Amino acid sequence: MRKRTLFGLAAGTVAAGAATLAYASLVERNMFTLRRYDVPVLPADAEPLRVLHLSDLHMMPDQRRKQQWVASLAALDPDLVVVTGDNMAHPDAVPGVLRALQPLLDYPGAFVFGSNDYTGPVWKNPFTYFLPHREYAEGAALPYEELRDVLTGAGWADLNNARTSVKAGGRLVELVGVDDPHIGQDDYPAVAGPVTPTADLSIALAHAPEPALLDQMAADGFGLLLAGHTHGGQVCVPGYGALVTNCGLPRAMAKGLHRWPGSDSWLHVSAGLGTHPTAPVRFACPPEASILTLTPR
Repeated sequence: MRKRTLFGLAAGTVAAGAATLAYASLVERNMFTLRRYDVPVLPADAEPLRVLHLSDLHMMPDQRRKQQWVASLAALDPDLVVVTGDNMAHPDAVPGVLRALQPLLDYPGAFVFGSNDYTGPVWKNPFTYFLPHREYAEGAALPYEELRDVLTGAGWADLNNARTSVKAGGRLVELVGVDDPHIGQDDYPAVAGPVTPTADLSIALAHAPEPALLDQMAADGFGLLLAGHTHGGQVCVPGYGALVTNCGLPRAMAKGLHRWPGSDSWLHVSAGLGTHPTAPVRFACPPEASILTLTPR
């Protein structure tokens, strides 16, 4: 009787694990979700401004459902589109990324790159994400210059260690960004400095939300900080949240909108729209894009 009970428990555990894996890989990974947040960063009496934040598409050439869903977001009629990196996951991914972004290129936009815009993913043991100082492994080179040319050709601002201003929603928006801190490509000192007083709004971008970098951006007065990279934890525990963030950001800030500690700035971390191709699962953390409605303070 005891052996039968143990066998039954083991079989039940295996079946539950298989069902969970099937759900995470076949269902939730494709449950594209639009998040909505109100962010009080505008001057008093200002009209709201809508920012569409996309991140971590990790696009494969055949992911037509994802491409169509992202393209449909143009119906939101955003004032500004911001993309915070890791667009590609395959050397032939550029056409798929462009199918997703093409309808959005008619709007003002800005972008930074992540490590998986430069090199493709490689297989890795998922448990290494729990290591604080694991070695970064590069995969095949990706056509990031081709993607950059298309985005800048459409008028989007390349903010990889750059600073500029754009007109969006009838407002002057000051933008700053850095290349991916996750691989040491960021150079914020090259573009640092207090925000311009005449700007109606200031936004800072980075792929990986490293706290030391966010502190500097907030200290310069950037009211809205946007990042991705964490995948929201990708595999989360209901009631507990993300297990890891793959950077120095606290787990409690792995996704969503948060007031950045010690400042008047707001941080929005996108859980992103894709997964690492060798770990195509999401659990308690569906893929997402966010529409941020900026409102008066």
